Amino acid sequence: MSTQLRSLGQFCLLSLIAVSLSLASCTSDGKNSTNVSLTGAGATFPAPLYQGWFSMYNQQHPNVKINYQSIGSGTGVTQFIHGTVDFAASDVAITDEQAAKVKRGVIALPMTAGAIVVVYNLSNVATGLKLPRAVYTDIFLGKIKTWNDPRIATVNSGVKLPNLPILVVHRSDGSGTTSVFTQHLNAISPEWKNKVGAGKAIAWPIGIGAKGNEGVTAHIQQLTGTIGYVEYSYAMQNNLSVAALENKAGRYVMPTLDSAAKTLEKIELPSKNLIAFITDPADPRSYPIVTYTWLLSYQKYQDPQKAQVIKKFVDWALTKGQKYSAELGYVPLPHEVVTKVQSAAKKISERPTP
Repeated sequence: MSTQLRSLGQFCLLSLIAVSLSLASCTSDGKNSTNVSLTGAGATFPAPLYQGWFSMYNQQHPNVKINYQSIGSGTGVTQFIHGTVDFAASDVAITDEQAAKVKRGVIALPMTAGAIVVVYNLSNVATGLKLPRAVYTDIFLGKIKTWNDPRIATVNSGVKLPNLPILVVHRSDGSGTTSVFTQHLNAISPEWKNKVGAGKAIAWPIGIGAKGNEGVTAHIQQLTGTIGYVEYSYAMQNNLSVAALENKAGRYVMPTLDSAAKTLEKIELPSKNLIAFITDPADPRSYPIVTYTWLLSYQKYQDPQKAQVIKKFVDWALTKGQKYSAELGYVPLPHEVVTKVQSAAKKISERPTP
């Protein structure tokens, strides 16, 4: 784990634990002395929130320890399929083909949501940069090569853009964040769709790769002239410069809890599997790149105690845990979504597979 993620995690944990310890309503599992340990792995997108949640939950339930490895959605889902973890996390949930490989069954539970933002490092342009849809697509295609390109300058009147090469930073690992970002580029650019496409791992036309949201964050922090994409909480906690993106309605929108929530309102989660995306929202108030992120649970657990802990933790995260989402840059789940997820989590079986 990188130094940047450690510091980010420490910040989040201290903030969340301080709040949790002040709650008069906190209870522990003192009546049940059995210790239960769970291991999970996957998306870096929700890692700051998950690490905070798991630490807080342990403070309130000392007999429960949950270890989460932030290694990317792709690797997390692979470990989940192989049964080497008790749960996984993915920003694109799981495909039907992947789910068919899991003999114990899969339940995909959206736990929080957030925006994927375009971040950059220009010393004299810390705020206020606007990027049209065609422009940020062409930057990642490698067609716009310098920061003072007329197509950027035209929409940023009064901003002194440097004659500096643009250095694209993208994910090097299998990433749900990449999948969501490239699905959006697919939706707004036929050229991108035909030449590059979407997925957790793609052949990038240009740029340098970095592992995890934390790796991209570190590169953006260290190298002037860089541009990349990360989950909003990483940008917020590391004070990265964030661009306002042009949405489908032609408005330049900054990622905020309100603009992300407007996008979330338009995502209809099917009762079948609670998995859905919106790649190009039409609401003028919507930020264009927002996604749920899912916790993947087995439907059947060999250890009944692990099943019980997963169910109890999910219920806690959907209720008490949601109160801490906003301060870390995540979008609290709408009430109707919470109800759907709680219903789905009840299907987790506490009986071992025959």
